[in-house]
Amino acid sequence: MKQAIVARADLNMGEGKLAAQVAHASLSAYEDADRRDRSEWKSEGQKKVVLQADGESQLFELADVAEREGLAHAIVRDAGHTQLEPGTVSALAVGPGRDELIDRVTGDLSLY
Repeated sequence: MKQAIVARADLNMGEGKLAAQVAHASLSAYEDADRRDRSEWKSEGQKKVVLQADGESQLFELADVAEREGLAHAIVRDAGHTQLEPGTVSALAVGPGRDELIDRVTGDLSLY
C-alpha cells in the first residue's frame, strides 16, 4: 500500500509551501479512502511518494485515471493566503491503495 502525491513543479513553490500542499493533498485523499484501505496503509507505515507534474491539466488527467481505477484521490486548490492566487490547483494525492494500482496512475512521473 502507498499513496502518491503529485505537486506542480511549474508553480515554483517554496519548500514550506510545497510541504503544506503535499500535506493537504495527503490528508484529503486519506479521508476519501475506504476504511479498509486506510487501516491497512496505516498498519504498513503510511508509505508515500512525492512526484512532479508539469501543470494543472496533468493533475486533472491523473485524477481522471485515478477515478477510473476506483482509487481515492484529492485535488488541492490553494486558499491564496501566501504564494499562490486563490483557487490555484497545486497538488493531487492518489491513494492510499495497492502499489500496482497507484503505479497505473502515477508510475511514469518523476520524483519531486
